[in-house]
Amino acid sequence: MTPAHIIDLLNKHRPACLTTLKGSVIGFEPEKSQVSMAFEPGLDCCHSIDVVQGGFVTAMLDAAMAHAVMAVEQLRVTPSSIDINVSFLRPSRAGKFTAVGTIIKLGKTVGYLRAELFSEKGELTATATSSAYLTRHPA
Repeated sequence: MTPAHIIDLLNKHRPACLTTLKGSVIGFEPEKSQVSMAFEPGLDCCHSIDVVQGGFVTAMLDAAMAHAVMAVEQLRVTPSSIDINVSFLRPSRAGKFTAVGTIIKLGKTVGYLRAELFSEKGELTATATSSAYLTRHPA
């Protein structure tokens, strides 16, 4: 499958939580084991007027990491977070974001992942690392 085909499949089968965050896959770089996703959480995802609630920030980072695994493994693996560590570097204010998820290492049953979240201005607002259990599906 080509990267464009994988992006199309991931976007066609996106979970409802990504609809809430107006999320979609916008890039896949197989040579970097990396996926980029666009998000646009609105004020309904915020507290303190326009600050995106931390759970939604975590969801954007988690989605990018999970989609990196699914893309690299051509949708034959479902990752489930074992743990996730998020660093909130600055407030993530309602608007457009890009999350970049990268595979650090994939084993047979566990993967190690990282992600970064950037505001529309290119500011790094949050980072994450995660371990994920990998459920492998037949080809």
